[in-house]
Amino acid sequence: MSSRGGGGFRWEMRPGGMLVQMRSADPEAASSPHVRVRVTCGSSRYEVSVPAQATFGELKKLLATETGLQPAEQRLLHRGKERGNSEFLDACGVKDRSKLVLTEDPSSLERRYIAMRRNAKIQSTRRAIFTMSIEVNKLADQVAAIEKSISDGNKVPEIQITTLIELLMRQAVKLDSIPTEGDTSLQKNVQAKKIQNCVETLDVLKITNSRLQIVVVTSKWESF
Repeated sequence: MSSRGGGGFRWEMRPGGMLVQMRSADPEAASSPHVRVRVTCGSSRYEVSVPAQATFGELKKLLATETGLQPAEQRLLHRGKERGNSEFLDACGVKDRSKLVLTEDPSSLERRYIAMRRNAKIQSTRRAIFTMSIEVNKLADQVAAIEKSISDGNKVPEIQITTLIELLMRQAVKLDSIPTEGDTSLQKNVQAKKIQNCVETLDVLKITNSRLQIVVVTSKWESF
């Protein structure tokens, strides 16, 4: 796809969707040789082979696989000047073994920093919920033990039930103070539901337990 713009220039759409100035239909241009450019990015060094008549935008796509930076996150400088995506390498004087400097776009750095902080916060929340889930599971095991004892007709001291309810409520308060987002909200809700079920079970067991009679086991001894 091509079109003619102001100033007599012709433009073409590259496969990647980039609009660049159309090259002349010169057979020698069509067989443009490759050049190896040396790109410095911080303490890292890259050497990339690219057609001499490629654009800086196309070079960025090649560098994306090397650096992990998306083309929109890259800024390419040649001879101390930032080059636009539609500029051609050879037109800007890029030759074999030319040196370029790659930096990350400041706005991209800021987004990356925000994403890192958010991920760190999520990981911290996951650890907090996981640690709490261990404690909740221990309390749930105690609830199950009391439930079995009462179902077998054995009365348990009421203080055991009330203490267990208090411990579960403390966990509920701690859980409620943990800020969550994303999938951690679901994990938090799972633990909150487990605590609620345990408390409701203990409330029912408390009533059942109060109706049980303490069984006193005695032994009769015969004299011989």
